[in-house]
Amino acid sequence: MMSKSNLLLTGREMDIMRILWESEKPLVASEITKMDKSLSSNTVQSVLRKLLEKKFIEVADIVYSGTVLTRSYRPTISKKDLLIEQFLNQYINNNSNIPLPNLVATLLKHEKNEIDTIVQLEQLLEERKKSLYTGEK
Repeated sequence: MMSKSNLLLTGREMDIMRILWESEKPLVASEITKMDKSLSSNTVQSVLRKLLEKKFIEVADIVYSGTVLTRSYRPTISKKDLLIEQFLNQYINNNSNIPLPNLVATLLKHEKNEIDTIVQLEQLLEERKKSLYTGEK
């Protein structure tokens, strides 16, 4: 699991992560700026450095942008994985006294296909029980 501070993203960091997640290819800073007019070039460059430090993105390639060589970036974590990590971090680090069965029941009430999800959960629980009985972690 990532450290708590690494999971906290600013609004601008999330804006850029969303753009990268939605893109089918790695993007250079100037492309990110064009996709969100509220982002200045300096802001994008600064945020990309921070996201690189946090290891949420990586340099995908060095490419030409016009006549200049520049870095293109891609995310190293999916949106789903980030949300799961953030949720787990909140749940575990806040010493939540909400029993897990209550939490799951509450989440199920908000599912579109509750029956399908229950079937999937039953399968996952069976697999987990088997692994516990065989001593796997």
